[in-house]
Amino acid sequence: MNSYFESLIKNADPLIADTLQRALSEKEISVKEATRLFYANGLDFHLVGLVADELRRRKVGDIVTYVVNRNINFTNVCIKQCGFCAFSRDFREEEGYFLPVEEIVRRAKEAHSLGATEVCVQAGLPPDMDGSTYENICKAIKNEVRDIHIHGFSPEEVLYGATRSNLSIKEYLLRLKDAGVNSLPGTAAEILDQKLRDKISPGRISVNKWIEIIKTAHSIGIPSTSTIMFGHLESPEDRAKHVALIRDIQKETGGFTEFVPLNFIHSEAPMYREKLHHGIKNGADGREVLLMHAISRIMLNNYINNIQTSWVKEGVGMAQLTLVWGANDFGGTLINESISIAAGAGHGQLLKPKRIREIIRQAGRVPAQRTTSYKIIKKFTLEDNIDPLDRITDTSQFGSYKELIKLDKYRYKRSRLN
Repeated sequence: MNSYFESLIKNADPLIADTLQRALSEKEISVKEATRLFYANGLDFHLVGLVADELRRRKVGDIVTYVVNRNINFTNVCIKQCGFCAFSRDFREEEGYFLPVEEIVRRAKEAHSLGATEVCVQAGLPPDMDGSTYENICKAIKNEVRDIHIHGFSPEEVLYGATRSNLSIKEYLLRLKDAGVNSLPGTAAEILDQKLRDKISPGRISVNKWIEIIKTAHSIGIPSTSTIMFGHLESPEDRAKHVALIRDIQKETGGFTEFVPLNFIHSEAPMYREKLHHGIKNGADGREVLLMHAISRIMLNNYINNIQTSWVKEGVGMAQLTLVWGANDFGGTLINESISIAAGAGHGQLLKPKRIREIIRQAGRVPAQRTTSYKIIKKFTLEDNIDPLDRITDTSQFGSYKELIKLDKYRYKRSRLN
């Protein structure tokens, strides 16, 4: 530890100072120690950020990465009614939609033509879904755009597909891999505490099943991301336990590519709008957001290199600030984003590559485009690149969620799945 940190830390709370010194020595900190950091104030608060930033610098340097990608949320019809989700619709509702395979492929081809290296394919869980639906989508995409990375299907979707197919988790994951799935989104994690899950999303995939699917995917060579949704009913200790569980899985499998803190978007979420739970919060405030990213870096730094910030959840300004609180990845361009927008987020449709690079430079970092697996495609030491996506002046060609749910041609009909 250098004299700069020594001079600052000596004035901190002794327990927090000890934890931060251990972190700077690259030792693993416990759930109890991490929980204490979530309560840091004053000088202690700023020290948590400084230590996280130092660990980030040592691990990945000054490069901040991003991926050119497109989200394809192909249906909002879902059998589950999660309290935090404003995206899903019952199959009987007028706003239910289901994109046919040819439209999903068209969106993937369009994205690829604009420089995207990844499509993220996720959706609701429609009733009576054919077990081969996810495989057919992947095969159709790969038939037309062979070299695009399919980042597809959360553990919740994998479980549903396996159940509909009467297959074991491993058998079903192998089929998805053969069909073209390259990695899984580590979503549907929310908060990996069963009592909390039973409150915010009763009937949703259990903690044990989520872990089983993630570990199985990693064991057969399908990597995944990892996430936390915070700012609702969870305590600082719940957050620390969640990150520790992610850390334990990574020690065993090594299959996580990144960790992404996701702030709870409250305004249209049923459990907030209808006040279903006493003490529910309207998302995390700025202080909590910064600490969540910093403590994630401190807890995971020895095992997961990449902490991603979500400009969709936080907005550009706060996302930029997290780059000096441990984060080193700015996520993706998205082109379309439906789930957060449906919940009331004010961001999410598209952030062009040139704008992302500007934001990264303003934070004093070096922007670099990456693949989904964090292979660097290009570093941008100077602004010498105009991407095809940067040339788009009218983004209405991509459509929007609000428009999509009104289009009769994509109206959900159960016959689509038969």
